[in-house]
Amino acid sequence: MEIDRIVADLKKQRDRLVRAIEALVEAGPMAAGRRGRKAAAKPTVKRRRRGGITKEGRKRLSELMKKRWAERRRKGLTKLSK
Repeated sequence: MEIDRIVADLKKQRDRLVRAIEALVEAGPMAAGRRGRKAAAKPTVKRRRRGGITKEGRKRLSELMKKRWAERRRKGLTKLSK
């Protein structure tokens, strides 16, 4: 029968695929490197950022501090004048 021949061919292909997969697994991660793929990169240590405030943030902070010190000066002058 035709179906028996098709089943036999599929089983042969399955066996070839299983052998190919086993060979690749046994080769391990080095096989990927030989085909031109890059090896896994070493974990990089993140550097700590310093001065992480942006220009906009610096400007906003400056304006808030000027406003704060202006209020303190006003309060200080009103205390002295009493």
